[in-house]
Amino acid sequence: MHYSYSSLAPPGGVDHHNRCLGNRAWCVKDICGIVCVIMTWLLILFAEFVVCGLILLPSYHSYTAFSTVNMIIFQALAFLAFVSHLRTMLSDPGAVPRGNATKEMIEQMGYREGQMFYKCPKCCSIKPDRAHHCSVCQRCIRKMDHHCPWVNNCVGENNQKYFVLFTFYIASISVHTLFLVLSQFAECVRNDWRTCSPYSPPATIFLLLFLTFEGLMFGIFTIIMLATQLNAILNDQTGIEQLKKEEARWAKKSRLKSIQSVFGRFSLAWFSPFTEPSSRTKFSPHFYSV
Repeated sequence: MHYSYSSLAPPGGVDHHNRCLGNRAWCVKDICGIVCVIMTWLLILFAEFVVCGLILLPSYHSYTAFSTVNMIIFQALAFLAFVSHLRTMLSDPGAVPRGNATKEMIEQMGYREGQMFYKCPKCCSIKPDRAHHCSVCQRCIRKMDHHCPWVNNCVGENNQKYFVLFTFYIASISVHTLFLVLSQFAECVRNDWRTCSPYSPPATIFLLLFLTFEGLMFGIFTIIMLATQLNAILNDQTGIEQLKKEEARWAKKSRLKSIQSVFGRFSLAWFSPFTEPSSRTKFSPHFYSV
């Protein structure tokens, strides 16, 4: 028997837990996550400041075509990374409705008396297969991969595409930034340090070195995360399932079907954070007695 993941409101009406913007967006109210999100945005803004204000925009730069092309590439990647980050953070990752393991809700979902099913003791929810409880979100999340403080949200069934795009675009920005920093260092070494930057030589060196450090750290981290996410998707096994070494109680998909379940059929929409993931699965519960 198959049941959809339809949202069941509590008796008092709409569940406003982890919701904001007039209940239109998902928001996790976690101080650590909010601080990490602000730090992420500040680091992106710092990269914008150095790349634009020191490397590409100064009027003394002799490579007009170089500056124009790289400015377009950098701004496009930064915009897509920022939107991907927002979509990951503000999208419901696949939260199971809280408190739906009541007699009325069980009858409404078609369960018969004596039938057994998974129940989460922490949020009192009928728990789908492959769902795990997140102590930060305080909800069971379908196909939960992990909770990421840098996006202040869980990565789950509904927002994994956006998280993969976020890591992809941040990794791309990091590689592009390192290329620009190396080109700027070469320009300054060939010419006078006082004329290659609108700032003093010590300030220029500090800004370029800090941006190099940021690019290396972000680049290494996001490339590893991107590879980990793609490996989990292709093997149809989430990060938390791999960590707990859970045996597959579900019919594993082929690699093509697995990646299509996150991104849909191949198209340019794969790379767009503006398109919704096309797949919404149904579950067949494995049961235990409540």
